[in-house]
Amino acid sequence: MKRVALVLLLAAGFTAAAQYGPQRSPSAPFDLRTDMWNAKWISVPGTPALDYGVYYFRKDVDLPAVPARYTVHVTGDNRYKLYVNGILVSLGPAKGDATHWNYETVDLAPYLNGGRNVIAALVYNEGHLRPISQVSIGSGFLLQGEGEAAGLFTDRSWSCIQNPAYSRVNAIVSGYYAAGPGERVDMNAIIPGWQEAGADLSAWQPAREGAAGEPKDVVSSNETDTRCLVPSTLPQMERTPFPIGKGFLVPSHTKKEFLLDNKVLTNAYFHLRMSGGKDAKVNIGYAESLYIPDGSGPTYNLTPEQLAQVPEEFLNYVLAPKVKGKGNRNGTEGKIFVGREDQLVSNGLDGQEFTTLSWRTFRYVRIQVETADEPLSLDEISGIYTSYPFTLDASLETGSQELKDILEIGWRTARLCAWETYMDCPYYEQLQYLGDTRIQALITLYNSKDDRLVRNFLHQADISRNVDGITKGRYPSAVPNYIQPYALSYIYALHDYMMYGGDTQFVMDLLPGAEQILHYFSRYQLPDGRLKDLPGWSFSDWVEDRPNWSNGAPQKGADGCSILMDLQLLYALQLMAHMEEVRGNTWQAGEYRNRAARLTDGVRKSYWNAAKGLFADRVEQDTYSQHGNALAILCGIAADPKALAQKMLADETLAQCTVYYKYYLHEALVKAGLGDGYLDWLDIWRNNMALGLSTWAETSDLNGTRSDCHAWGASPNIELYRTVLGIDSDAVAFRKVRIEPHLRDIRQIGGTIPHPDGSISVRYQVQGGRLQATVELPDGVDGTLVWKGKKKRLHSGINNLNIK
Repeated sequence: MKRVALVLLLAAGFTAAAQYGPQRSPSAPFDLRTDMWNAKWISVPGTPALDYGVYYFRKDVDLPAVPARYTVHVTGDNRYKLYVNGILVSLGPAKGDATHWNYETVDLAPYLNGGRNVIAALVYNEGHLRPISQVSIGSGFLLQGEGEAAGLFTDRSWSCIQNPAYSRVNAIVSGYYAAGPGERVDMNAIIPGWQEAGADLSAWQPAREGAAGEPKDVVSSNETDTRCLVPSTLPQMERTPFPIGKGFLVPSHTKKEFLLDNKVLTNAYFHLRMSGGKDAKVNIGYAESLYIPDGSGPTYNLTPEQLAQVPEEFLNYVLAPKVKGKGNRNGTEGKIFVGREDQLVSNGLDGQEFTTLSWRTFRYVRIQVETADEPLSLDEISGIYTSYPFTLDASLETGSQELKDILEIGWRTARLCAWETYMDCPYYEQLQYLGDTRIQALITLYNSKDDRLVRNFLHQADISRNVDGITKGRYPSAVPNYIQPYALSYIYALHDYMMYGGDTQFVMDLLPGAEQILHYFSRYQLPDGRLKDLPGWSFSDWVEDRPNWSNGAPQKGADGCSILMDLQLLYALQLMAHMEEVRGNTWQAGEYRNRAARLTDGVRKSYWNAAKGLFADRVEQDTYSQHGNALAILCGIAADPKALAQKMLADETLAQCTVYYKYYLHEALVKAGLGDGYLDWLDIWRNNMALGLSTWAETSDLNGTRSDCHAWGASPNIELYRTVLGIDSDAVAFRKVRIEPHLRDIRQIGGTIPHPDGSISVRYQVQGGRLQATVELPDGVDGTLVWKGKKKRLHSGINNLNIK
């Protein structure tokens, strides 16, 4: 018995030492990345770790004078907002996973005073309805000071309280939704001035200490917490205030509804200041567009008893009304409002302030007010725009207003789908899908010098791989999702960054993970290289009205194979062979080329129909698509790519690419020599504009599309520069350029794109078939200009060319 007790004591001591680290003075220096932190995760005593809740933490700090620097490292779960003397200084953490839990580094010195300072944080947990992109271990806050601030760290000396005013509101929207609940705030129960020096702290209590902050590189036996800390590589997101609508006065005992049109879609923290109106109810709804009603009521007509049995996370699908579509987005007459809501109850005081905890996506805002015995004044209705803080470093010099509008809408779409990760859509899912993001990352590289979000995406895709070697279809995500083609899209994106980005070694470091992906696919390859019975979701495109396509995936043949999967793998093998060659791994490059050659033969023998002059989708050769034939051109396996491309454009019996896969279709058409027709291929974008969209819709069915904002449709923000202006990388890290403009009827045009070493600018004027071109390249970059088959050498600096 004594021996058992001794073993238990020793084990307890070991665990404590591992969890809290070696004993040291709180002010003693230590390495944030390799040593356990002095700071402990803190939470509010008596609160469940995973339930919905809004929590406040604060600590007063006395300083004799304002220091030159006062650096802290801060994070939270789910989300935190850090305030210094009432000023918001940091929001986070940047989204990651449990083994890569981001913390932000902030210098508080600009916000400090000599004397008393209040360091305060709001932490909120959206409970089991939190966004799927939000990984969570349990509510908590962590702050660790460094240098002058080394004595400031979270422990039980911090005060805390739960804000009882908050509860959640289930989002009732049309379509699949994964972006979190709304907020219900009873202003009668709020805690006023909680982050100010004069706050009443009588109801606050000491924080509950949890595990010490644990960097990812620390090896410990800490089993009570699995958040492994890493420094965020991202900046703070943009926060820019803007007005939404004028104020309103609602008399007592009145129901009133206001519909506000922001004119364009936006992401924003919604802000409302109101006065009076004791116990008035205010519902605030947010929608991308209004809907044409079906007229038959909810999708499911359930009794109250049946409704009570529906799990909360499925209420959206049960309560959403039937709709016919959206129509022109500018129209409001005869339409209904369906959207996520926040709900407020007024406490009757002047100057009540409400700002959403998380941002909302909207063009339309509906405010419904029901007053009691007092009138309610809505004094200010505004928003705080937020997105990743990209700067636009590309420009197109053109007299075409249509092209300017396409670029403006595309850039707005790209920005609204970029925050702490890229997102498929900001309203419905906010998830970083690898296939979508391949295009979004390339939009970034063609339009902005800031590549940090691109690198973040590539890193997160790499760490999403499971034990079988395959990436998740989307990441970060609390719910696993596997889309096998998207693992291959990640390899395409790696190659993109190798060619257009400025850090080749970053790509080389990720190649071992990409090799595992291709090894995963090798397990399902037949002797001829084709893929048989690949598991998971083989989503490729939202093809409409084709019985041989289901849920975005083409039907396989009786042999379990499909040309789309085979060619997407072939494309990845070809790009991987190039990357391995750059890495210096010639043997592995040769192996991938051998696999590619075998697969090429298998594809040609199984799918090519000489009589039709097309590649079929499956071995029965009974279905055909633009997708398969476009990929055949991109992979270089078409004997006559130009003839194949012309047939793809002319044959409307083929399954047609929607707005997502038009990126690959257009790339194939250009490769086949049809690039002068690019401006003829923009009908889906013209249709978006004709229907009043301010961002590009998710699908080509513009009336029935779920999301009005999907950045996979913003490919013109690549191709107007890469195809029309003709600016493309011709070597690793963009060290060489190939410039081949496709101008057709354009007589004068120019533009600039960012480059890892500066920028590339071109100016063209065409007269009588003669091209006058001015091309400016960064130092150390040279290349070739191609015009109607003629090639001219380009050198660093300014090149003036006159080509007949």
